[in-house]
Amino acid sequence: MTDPNRLGILVGGGPAPGINSVIGAATIRACVSGIPVLGIRDGFSAIMRGDISKVRPLDIESVSRIHFRGGSCLGTARANPTKDPATLDATVESLKKLGISRLITIGGDDTAFSALRLAEHSKGAVRVVHVPKTIDNDLDLPEWIPTFGYQTARHVGTGIVKDLLVDAQTTSRWYFVVAMGRKAGHLALGIGKAAGATLTLIPEEFPAKQVPLSTMVDTLAGAIIKRLAYGRPDGVAVLAEGLVEHLDPEELAQYADVERDEHDHIRLAEIDFGRIIKARVSERLKTFGIKATIVSKDIGYELRCTDPIPYDMEYTRDLGYCAAKYLLEGGSGAMVTIQQGKFKPIKFQDMLDPETGRTRVRMVDIDTEYYKIARRYMLRLRRDDFSDPAEVQKYAAIARTTPESFKQSFEYLVADEPPPLAFGF
Repeated sequence: MTDPNRLGILVGGGPAPGINSVIGAATIRACVSGIPVLGIRDGFSAIMRGDISKVRPLDIESVSRIHFRGGSCLGTARANPTKDPATLDATVESLKKLGISRLITIGGDDTAFSALRLAEHSKGAVRVVHVPKTIDNDLDLPEWIPTFGYQTARHVGTGIVKDLLVDAQTTSRWYFVVAMGRKAGHLALGIGKAAGATLTLIPEEFPAKQVPLSTMVDTLAGAIIKRLAYGRPDGVAVLAEGLVEHLDPEELAQYADVERDEHDHIRLAEIDFGRIIKARVSERLKTFGIKATIVSKDIGYELRCTDPIPYDMEYTRDLGYCAAKYLLEGGSGAMVTIQQGKFKPIKFQDMLDPETGRTRVRMVDIDTEYYKIARRYMLRLRRDDFSDPAEVQKYAAIARTTPESFKQSFEYLVADEPPPLAFGF
């Protein structure tokens, strides 16, 4: 007879460093309380179809050292059980057949939404808690609390950009580094700021819902021209992949076939944004008689399954412990957070955006010193450049044009530049 008190664990969405730490800590906490644990392979993909064969028992011995390793010992998938009530029915029924009355989901905003709907749909038959995971850092947690995996991804990404900065200076070239971040620019900005990249572009700096590709192109071309005016033919620009979602779909369709995943998101990995932007910037520079060597590079897959740094190892073990303890004490329908060193559940309903009905996404707040300092250190065209005739003359000379023509081509870029820091820096 199937034990009706089992605890299940599954992982949804993309990988992030620290998944195994959550699985290990939650398993150990349940096992010491005498609760058997089942790991569900590949997220919701099998159980939402009624397939209960993709499971494995977890015990203390099998998980005691997995917190050192990246990846997910249970795999992961972007399967979405919320699209159809029938798949939610099948998911609940599968969990009942497996004897799972408590479930820990590990994932980002889409998996959190699936966890919410599953908890509602089961009508109490399955208690569910969610552990927030994404290297994008875009789940709507309280201020300055990261999603797990973000700090490790930023750490490894910073090392990559640091080496590219050296290569760029050595070979007199530019790198356009596209960092993961579907909606928000946290990872791109975190990497760019820590590494001291020449500039970073994130979706939040463009207030319009749709932005012409030419605006992004001119921002980069203007930075290259300014850099050349100061005698440097090299640089590294970090670009958030979420910039793609701000482009006009018709314009984007000119450069790539747009596919969507189970949650109706554009498959950003299938769009070679780096190649597109590199080609357009090169064309733009040629109109000014400038030839620049530009290399595009995507980083993301290198970051998602790397071994977690100690910060994420410790953080995720705490999250896993709290998730299991909360379930064992009768809790349900909440996301697990650690705030000021204390466990605080956030109820699923409090995570929803009232306008969209989906889980809220946390964006970079560009009205903070955190962003404004980053922006101040970037080498890019600024409002004060255009108020200094000598500076405009230097840039115009590089672009083989007149100061008036240069201003006509590029001054629009600074219209939405954030105001200076309050203390005048």
